Amino acid sequence: MRHTALFDRVGQEDAPIATFESEYPQGYVFAEHFHERDQLIYACHGVMTVTTKQGTWVVPAQRAAWIPARTPHSVRVSRTMSLRTLYLKPRLARTLPRMCCVVNVSPLLKELILHACAFRTLRRDNPAQSHLISVILDLMQQVESIPLQIPTPADERAKRVAQLLASERADDRSIDEICKSAGASRRTIERCFSEETAMSLGKWRQQLRLLQALQLLADGEKITHVAVCAGYSAPSAFVSAFKRTLGTTPGRYFAKS
Repeated sequence: MRHTALFDRVGQEDAPIATFESEYPQGYVFAEHFHERDQLIYACHGVMTVTTKQGTWVVPAQRAAWIPARTPHSVRVSRTMSLRTLYLKPRLARTLPRMCCVVNVSPLLKELILHACAFRTLRRDNPAQSHLISVILDLMQQVESIPLQIPTPADERAKRVAQLLASERADDRSIDEICKSAGASRRTIERCFSEETAMSLGKWRQQLRLLQALQLLADGEKITHVAVCAGYSAPSAFVSAFKRTLGTTPGRYFAKS
C-alpha cells in the first residue's frame, strides 16, 4: 500500500522498544507522516491534537495517544508541549487496538515511560532493560481508552458540514442552514453521519464542542469562558456534558494533571 504521507525514520532502531523525548512550542505542527512502528505518545504537559483520515483525537496532559504502525497522521500542538514517545515493534502490545485512541496513563506507567526515555533503546539482551520492557507491556495491557475522538465522515457533503462546524465555535446558524450551505438536506446529512461515524449529527456536534472546550481548559481558560466559546447555554450545561462523557467534572479532571 502506497502512502503519500512522509515516512519518519525516528524510532527505527533494531530493538523491541525505541524512545524519543522532545519539547515543542505552541502552534507547532507535525505534517502528515507515518512510522513502521506502533507509537505511544505521552503528553507530560500541554495538549495536542492528532488527526488521521478516520478522525481527530485531542490528547491533554498526563494522557497518551496510541497510533498503530503505518497510520498516516498529523499532530498539532495547542500549547507548549513536552512529549515522551515509545516506539514499539508492531503488535508487541497485542491487546491495544489497531486504530488510534487516547488512553489514560497510570502513575506507575508514567514513571516507567519517563525512565525508559533515559535510554535510546530498550533491548532484551540487557537483563534490566528486558525486565523494564516486560513491566511496560504488562501495564499497557491494562490501559483504558477515553472518548476523546471526533470521527470524520467520508461523504464529501457531510465532510463539508463537519469542517464548517469545526471552524466556527458557537455557530449561530441552524443545522438546516449549515447542511444547505454544504449542498444537501439535513435528512441526507443526518443519514451520512449516522452511517459513517456511528453518531447522529447532533451528537457529533456535541462531541466536537466538548473537545474544543477541552483544548481551552488545557490552556487554563475559566469554565465560564469555555462554556460560552463552546456554544453551551450556561456553565452548568457544559459541566454536565463534560461529566457525562468523561465521568468527572472539569476541575477534578485537570486536577489529576
